[in-house]
Amino acid sequence: MTPLRPRLPLGLLSLGLALHSGQGLADDSVTLAPVRVTDSYASEGYQVREAQVGSLHAAPVLDTPAAVSVFSRQLLDDRQVRKLSEVLQSDASVGESYAPVGYYENFNVRGFELNAASSYKINGQTIAGEQNVALENKQQVELLKGLSGLQSGVSEPGGLVNYVTKRTEDVRSISMSSNEQGERYLATDLGVWFGAERQFGVRVNLAHEDIRSYVDHADGKRDFASVAFDWQINPDAVLELDAEYQHREQYSVPGYQLLGGTSLPHGVNPKDHLAWQQWAKPVQNDSLNLGGRFKYRLNDNWNSTLSASRSEVVIDDYSAFAWGSDGGNAAHFSPSGDYDIYDFRSPDDTRRTDEAQATLDGSFQALGVGHELTLGASAQRRTLDQRPYYNMLVGSGNIGEDAPAVQPSSAPVGDSERRLDSRQYGLFFSDRITFNEHWQTVIGAREVRLDEKTWDENGVAGRHTRQYQLLPNVALIYKPQPDTTLYASYSKGLSAGGTAPWYASNASEILAPTLSRQLEVGIKRDWQGMSFSAALFQIRQAYQYARPDDSGFTYVQQGQQKNTGLELGASGQVTSNLQIHASAAVIRARVQNSGTDPYEGHQAINVPRLRAALQADYALPVPGLALLGGARYSASKYASQAGNVEVGGYTVFDIGSRYRTQIGGYDTVLRLGVDNVFDKRYWRDVGDYLGDNYLFPAAPRTARLSASVSF
Repeated sequence: MTPLRPRLPLGLLSLGLALHSGQGLADDSVTLAPVRVTDSYASEGYQVREAQVGSLHAAPVLDTPAAVSVFSRQLLDDRQVRKLSEVLQSDASVGESYAPVGYYENFNVRGFELNAASSYKINGQTIAGEQNVALENKQQVELLKGLSGLQSGVSEPGGLVNYVTKRTEDVRSISMSSNEQGERYLATDLGVWFGAERQFGVRVNLAHEDIRSYVDHADGKRDFASVAFDWQINPDAVLELDAEYQHREQYSVPGYQLLGGTSLPHGVNPKDHLAWQQWAKPVQNDSLNLGGRFKYRLNDNWNSTLSASRSEVVIDDYSAFAWGSDGGNAAHFSPSGDYDIYDFRSPDDTRRTDEAQATLDGSFQALGVGHELTLGASAQRRTLDQRPYYNMLVGSGNIGEDAPAVQPSSAPVGDSERRLDSRQYGLFFSDRITFNEHWQTVIGAREVRLDEKTWDENGVAGRHTRQYQLLPNVALIYKPQPDTTLYASYSKGLSAGGTAPWYASNASEILAPTLSRQLEVGIKRDWQGMSFSAALFQIRQAYQYARPDDSGFTYVQQGQQKNTGLELGASGQVTSNLQIHASAAVIRARVQNSGTDPYEGHQAINVPRLRAALQADYALPVPGLALLGGARYSASKYASQAGNVEVGGYTVFDIGSRYRTQIGGYDTVLRLGVDNVFDKRYWRDVGDYLGDNYLFPAAPRTARLSASVSF
């Protein structure tokens, strides 16, 4: 449970100041022990010592037997980030997996794709991930790498992203920024405590952005508003409420495909907008995320928490889309670069997730050992409402030319229908048993009851899955000294089934959930202002893909994908002037027993064998001035399941600066950043999406300038 906000009475504060100054002390006075006031999610620059994502409640990262990366508010500010992709660039275990410009993003972690339905949370509460979550009101972003069945129930084996919102502080600030394309951005952050004992708090974040993309015809806009409310009802009870709404609209940019299915597109300019048509509309995304938590301290050892949330996303997509060639007879561009143009429409695509959870946690002694026990129950409902699939062939173009003007389709768009109704209930527990100062074990499990119904695009009932699954999570921990943790863990997960692509014989079918398993050993150490970590893992999951057969393709679960890897991480203060956030990952990803020989015996698609990332902050001798820099490296990776096409590796450098000063008596921070400073051209994402392979070029050199003023 998050510690309740401490309050220090004015009289005690005055006494403390007097004791510190030595005034008013009698000869027989007693010097009191210092009072240490701590706050959850406290961080020192790039180093963060506590996170929620790796446990059932906030816990020290050092004592969490799992690989966890945390991106602090300072790192987000210094990177001037707007989207999650810009945050996760700082972790070597993460790659993009179908993240087009102008569309919501997705990622792979440890070589497995995240799932928008279950892999994203705000304050530990599941959200609909088909949105680019705003970062203005986030205090930090947390990434759990690996299975999260204990924390989430149905989830992907790659990992889990958790956004932690800002809580109330006395803050009044305004931020502005622009880039070389003329982007206009304005945001405010306002917080205040009020009430007779300052027991009520409100934090409001507002933002407007005129998006100016480096891609032609891909501009847009964004409006965001959030409010966080904190009420310390009494010394034992706290109520936290969060609400955020975002309207985002931006033209979506299609990806490239392999030429003839066997070679890479050539002469690609990242500014080109494939298949652009005047009749296309920006993709509109309206998202609402609501969450509440009531925390009550029963006594010194036991706490309880009740939470509830709702997340809803409505997407309107009217795009001109580039796909395939030869009138739809080929699932790739032609050898000469020809592609087909489609009129794609998906209005009122509505995804909603409702979730409620109750937990009880406490500590006690039993049978000569210490216990830190958490018990809980949860319920979740996820629904998907869509119109029938609409993707009409209307013309063709070539990657070396501007797309010719073609007429949109005149076919009507069908009515919205319920496609998925998934209900998940869970009972869970986790017990950290401390045997002595060196040895601990964590034993936990979640019993999941899944009741899931699907319907096809014509409203005909399809699969009805009723399933009970026990998801264990067991870890053994050895602490040779208080600042060092060694652990070994085993966990089991349950993941949502994939959706068959439109060209498969079972098009739009949503497959049954699938199991995954993970083994992991790791070491963590906090040493002289730095946090170090290393983890060795193996993850296995059923392989889902469009299998070639006599009918063309059938989307199936067959065989397995097994990923084995080593991750290294370091963050914190190297010297008094230098702090870093660094990581490296080596991953071996293989498909086995799929029934399609060309897909086996080599690295899986879109997973490089080696990646590394570094962010650094160096304070210069000039007061308030710091030099910022970063580097990202990726080895080559395959752009096809058959492993017959490979894109080259790359190294990208970023540079920037931060200057803290006062202007007109107000604290001001100026930041200048230049990403991809040498204008490196490379393919950032070559994965598959709904059975199709796409290639996305990386952003060219981009500069951004920002100013933040605190009043």
